[in-house]
Amino acid sequence: MFFFAKIFWLVSQPVTVLFLLMALSVLLMLLSFRRLAVAVGLVSLVLVFLTFYTTAGALVVQELEDRFPRPAPPADVACVIVLGGGIPTQVDGARDGYDLDDGGDRYIETVRLAGLYPGAKIIMSGGDGSLEGVSMKEADIIRRMFDDFHIDPARVEYDALSRDTYENAVNVRAILQRLNLGHCLLVTSGFHMPRAVAIFRNLGMEVTPWVADYRTTGKEGLKVTVAYPLINAGLLSTGLREWIGIVAYYFAGRVSTLYPQ
Repeated sequence: MFFFAKIFWLVSQPVTVLFLLMALSVLLMLLSFRRLAVAVGLVSLVLVFLTFYTTAGALVVQELEDRFPRPAPPADVACVIVLGGGIPTQVDGARDGYDLDDGGDRYIETVRLAGLYPGAKIIMSGGDGSLEGVSMKEADIIRRMFDDFHIDPARVEYDALSRDTYENAVNVRAILQRLNLGHCLLVTSGFHMPRAVAIFRNLGMEVTPWVADYRTTGKEGLKVTVAYPLINAGLLSTGLREWIGIVAYYFAGRVSTLYPQ
């Protein structure tokens, strides 16, 4: 499932689809199917406009982010679960630094929660999610980071084997059962929270969603915007990837609902 998902996304992400449509248009033109070539070319132009020059991606991500608003801080928390996906492991593994990307808020928030709930266990789940399997384990980098922030190593459990969200949940469940823990906060990005919650619930774990990374203002509307085309495209890729993941997990039986409450 892991390798199929990675390969499927390589060919289904918006930029790849646009490239394939443009290539098809050129091929059809060379084969003298001019009308069909023009039609395919026009479709690709429309998709380029929607992808790079509108807020379509922001709307898709915003819908995912708004599904689980962050609740009031609980009075008591047994553990904080943080899912990997906030650092470029190849760079950090080579440079020995913490080059946090947009998802790095997950770790900043976990450090804050560790101080807010000094008695809570922390479970960090994240291995090597690359298709080649040659990157450094994310948990190994975060272990060093948490040590540098003086979080007591005895409080932290690390899962360095997970390659995707489903494996995150399976391995975290084993840790929770071993330590007999309940009432845990689940820390991940807002766009990722619906799929993560659906998986955890399907495996019998009730967690409190705790969003740590927002990509939208929460007040987005559909409009033309030419200032940040790469950001627009990135948001659309992020949103579509999550929806594809939710649908794929549903048909694979890994979640019991397409859109958890």
